[in-house]
Amino acid sequence: MRLAIIAATGGVGRHLLEQAVDAGHDVTAVVRDPARLSRPVSAVSADLSAAGPAGLEPAFDGVDAVASCLGPRSGSEAGVTWRGTTAITLAMKATGVRRLVAVSAAPVGTVASPGRPHSPRRDPGDGIVMGDLLYPVLKAVLRSTYADLARMEDVLRDSGLDWTAVRPVRLTDKPLTGTYRTAFDRNLKGGRYISRADVAHFLLRVVERQDSVGRSVGIAY
Repeated sequence: MRLAIIAATGGVGRHLLEQAVDAGHDVTAVVRDPARLSRPVSAVSADLSAAGPAGLEPAFDGVDAVASCLGPRSGSEAGVTWRGTTAITLAMKATGVRRLVAVSAAPVGTVASPGRPHSPRRDPGDGIVMGDLLYPVLKAVLRSTYADLARMEDVLRDSGLDWTAVRPVRLTDKPLTGTYRTAFDRNLKGGRYISRADVAHFLLRVVERQDSVGRSVGIAY
């Protein structure tokens, strides 16, 4: 597979890059600083907080799919995800690439956005502890981050592309296990953690699954 990876030096992106290369895929990385890449692959330098679609088109020319691990590194960067994803989808349309998988977050299903102003109060997969106690606190503390991701999912839904939004729970730096739970359009009851390496493992597999097109997927241990 020819795969373009957005934010390939980030927490999930670095693992995805390494796993994709190890699996024999042809990877193009889109990053701010190609010197930070952990593997020697083709690279396109772009700052997704400001880049337009024309700057991304060289990275997407001839690829089979795009995997976006883009996300704000701090509250001050909130907005980079939906704006960057807008540029990504426009560049994909210009180059004829249809498949896009993107990392979101578990609480986003209950975050209102311009495209979905009446979000549900609780995700159908959440238990009492997560749905009524933990996630309301997280959404209050990380309001701008989750609003950014919710708006990013608006961009995916409106894109007309073959998209999938992967919604992990709390990310850790634990090693790859290859063993985790997933569910379409809902979170996982009792799921509290997932390693960045395992999220990358799932991204590399879900990109080839047609049953995930146009859907969100919860992932947790």
